Amino acid sequence: MVRASTVGAHLPASGLDIFGDLRKMNKRQLYYQVLNFAMIVSSALMIWKGLIVLTGSESPIVVVLSGSMEPAFHRGDLLFLTNFREDPIRAGEIVVFKVEGRDIPIVHRVIKVHEKDNGDIKFLTKGDNNEVDDRGLYKEGQNWLEKKDVVGRARGFLPYVGMVTIIMNDYPKFKVGIYLYVCIFKKILALLHVQL
Repeated sequence: MVRASTVGAHLPASGLDIFGDLRKMNKRQLYYQVLNFAMIVSSALMIWKGLIVLTGSESPIVVVLSGSMEPAFHRGDLLFLTNFREDPIRAGEIVVFKVEGRDIPIVHRVIKVHEKDNGDIKFLTKGDNNEVDDRGLYKEGQNWLEKKDVVGRARGFLPYVGMVTIIMNDYPKFKVGIYLYVCIFKKILALLHVQL
């Protein structure tokens, strides 16, 4: 018979003594853990930088945050972008653009392209699910976007894969909950391993 107090006796007071695990490791184990973590981080950074070079976009992957592009894209869809400067912008294309004064890029469709004789191109965008064009979203006094405002053009997507990002941003407690779940699960596995 196992009493509840006996099970809890194996856990530290906080239930999540990660630093206690680190203190129990010898120097070589700790070195390998740090090296392993550094390899994971550097690999992720190299992949991201490689995608930036291959796609020509400062953000080659973005998540759709609103329903303004439905039915083409839904909230939580993951978009893959390219931004090759030599490609002309055409009406009907879906672009991701940044507006001065706004931190988050916007995903909308180009509805009008205005090309001047000197080669300057300006264009107007609108969300498929919106009633009006995006002039109300642009900075004050700006009626058209320019090529410099474009972060990328949508070339492909994965439906709803970005919902994890949205949930973690909308509900910060969910992020903490995931972290606690992983830590507790790790402790339970460690306890089971010790008891075997």
